Amino acid sequence: MENMPKIKIGIVAVSRDCFPESLSVNRRKNLVKAYTDKYGAEDIYECPVCIVESEIHMVQALEDIKKAGCNALCVYLGNFGPEISETLLAKHFDGPKIFVAAAEESSKDGGLIQGRGDAYCGMLNASYNLKLRNIRAYIPEYPVGSAEECADMIHGFVPIARAVVALNDLKIISFGPRPLNFLACNAPIKQLYNLGVEIEENSELDLFEAFNNHADDPRIPEVAKDMADELGNGNKKPEILNKLAQYEITLLDWIKDHKGYRKYVAIAGKCWPAFQTQFGFVPCYVNSRLTKMGIPVSCEVDIYGALSEFIGTVVSNDTVTLLDINNTVTPDIYEEDIKGKYDYTLKDTFMGFHCGNTASTKLAFCEMKNQMIMARSLPEEVTNGTLEGDIVPGDITFFRLQSTADAGLRAYIAQGEVLPVATRSFGSIGIFAIPEMGRFYRHVLIEGNYPHHGAVAFGHFGKELYEVFKYIGVDVNEIGYNQPKGVLYKTENPFA
Repeated sequence: MENMPKIKIGIVAVSRDCFPESLSVNRRKNLVKAYTDKYGAEDIYECPVCIVESEIHMVQALEDIKKAGCNALCVYLGNFGPEISETLLAKHFDGPKIFVAAAEESSKDGGLIQGRGDAYCGMLNASYNLKLRNIRAYIPEYPVGSAEECADMIHGFVPIARAVVALNDLKIISFGPRPLNFLACNAPIKQLYNLGVEIEENSELDLFEAFNNHADDPRIPEVAKDMADELGNGNKKPEILNKLAQYEITLLDWIKDHKGYRKYVAIAGKCWPAFQTQFGFVPCYVNSRLTKMGIPVSCEVDIYGALSEFIGTVVSNDTVTLLDINNTVTPDIYEEDIKGKYDYTLKDTFMGFHCGNTASTKLAFCEMKNQMIMARSLPEEVTNGTLEGDIVPGDITFFRLQSTADAGLRAYIAQGEVLPVATRSFGSIGIFAIPEMGRFYRHVLIEGNYPHHGAVAFGHFGKELYEVFKYIGVDVNEIGYNQPKGVLYKTENPFA
């Protein structure tokens, strides 16, 4: 299934009626050309109906971009712009919006007389009116530029818009209550509704019944073969493939039958303590396969973990994973493989781990086998189905959106990398390095009461995630990040 939206941004130019309309017309055309030359025409639509100078023009432009199928809006100040009409356009457009403005082009041939647009000034009035009307809009860090610079700003808005649109059509499907000893992830779901997300909470018995009803599904052999082909020599438990295929088909059918009027889905699944003994396997590998399909599946009924994974998926347009911020790197690994080779202290490093939910495409090598931790207290044969391997090295972003115990909303973001260093351990695991991680761990993660699960996007997406969190209403004071050395956190002792 297609589990994220395609973005089409309607570009509407505006003009104050005492300025030459031709300024906005020509600058809009130049902007669209700059965008299509560099990024293609798929993401944008140029509104040709009018330059918005009045409320009547605003209605005409709004109808035109809706008819064109736009699900995001760019208000382009080709000159000073009419702050009332342009912000009413943003108010009545049901979707994410960006405001950008034209820089002056040249002083030659009277360019700063009849050709001066004053959009630098107009952006101030636009921002003021957006605040007056309680309208959320994305304004880039420096929102005034040439056609090429504004094209880059609009292109940078695409993943942000994709996340905002997707959340308004997302359903999170969960199975079972929180495991008793993992209450840290049991956050209030009120904020899901505030974000426009629907949730369907189900019993494990409902899922078990659906699984049993798929016992003789004719699709099982084909899915099991696909699993075997994916695993190759890493298929250490071939005897379990048919059951895993049966479970995968069960989940996909559940999504199809239960997503209702929503277009996009994420799953918060149960995986213990009774899952193994009743189903006869662990769901980790299947979870990894759905996540690779673009349908994130979190472990241990972590609803906000599933939400975070979904946001990471649509922002990065790539597979993500969910990991425990798990254990420290041993001094011998640091001394042998990290110190002197990478510019990190021991406290900048840690191991991100989960039992086996990371997609095979994000592992340097993998084996589908039994889950060691669970096998310590259960018969080994019911713990088969986990996917183990070291996570591929490269840039990552570790992040999470979370509801607090009193139903507030907060988030953290930290950029770093997975080091090309063998973990010497088990599970889906990697050695992560984040600058000033030790301080971030203490003054953001612990101080902010975050649970142990964090979402991982493969690449640096801190800029986009920060803007998404701001756009959906997270207070900027509640977005934590790893402060550089010498910059203190609010709770950090300056005398320590």
